[in-house]
Amino acid sequence: MIPGIADQDILFADDSVIVVTKASDLLSVPGRGEDKQDCLWRRVQQRFPTARIVHRLDYATSGIMVLGLDADSHRHLSIQFQNRTTDKRYEAVIAGHPAADSGLIDQPLRCDWDNRPLQIIDHEQGKAAQTHWKIIDRSADRSRVSLLPVTGRSHQLRVHMQYLGHPILGDRFYASEEQIAASDRLLLHAQMLAFEHPVNGQRMQFESPTPF
Repeated sequence: MIPGIADQDILFADDSVIVVTKASDLLSVPGRGEDKQDCLWRRVQQRFPTARIVHRLDYATSGIMVLGLDADSHRHLSIQFQNRTTDKRYEAVIAGHPAADSGLIDQPLRCDWDNRPLQIIDHEQGKAAQTHWKIIDRSADRSRVSLLPVTGRSHQLRVHMQYLGHPILGDRFYASEEQIAASDRLLLHAQMLAFEHPVNGQRMQFESPTPF
């Protein structure tokens, strides 16, 4: 039995859209097999049966997602993501201390077909991917960073932090064993999302406190 989305996870809802917070280690959409049917989309549908998925977060990533509640709203929102007119901000805790306080990572990505679902940097076949990053805080063996993706490639932030030499702590795909052991979850959270309301065109911005 798939549970319905909890009240505290609903940030906003009207007749056109619903904005929710996804937990870490929860699929955005169903996977293959009976054991992978519980997901954010299905949980929202328990209470909002017409909900349609617009974008996804990785299984291990927590944070804000928006879903459309009718065909027109879904299409309008999907175009915004496709045209990159949405604004997204993530927060992460990475291993070690980057030399600089901020920067832009511009490294193209593609699927590592021999090791799916992992992604790799490939300057010949990869698709363009850019991430702005900025240090928020430094502590003993780690740094807290704000991440602003320009593009929305699969695993983009995770691979780009690995490329920087400072993987996200708790990353079971791209971090070392020691860095994985440093956290019981991936320390990556979709903290802010802004988009235009599909009906009235009003710019809307939502934030979700980072839970780690």
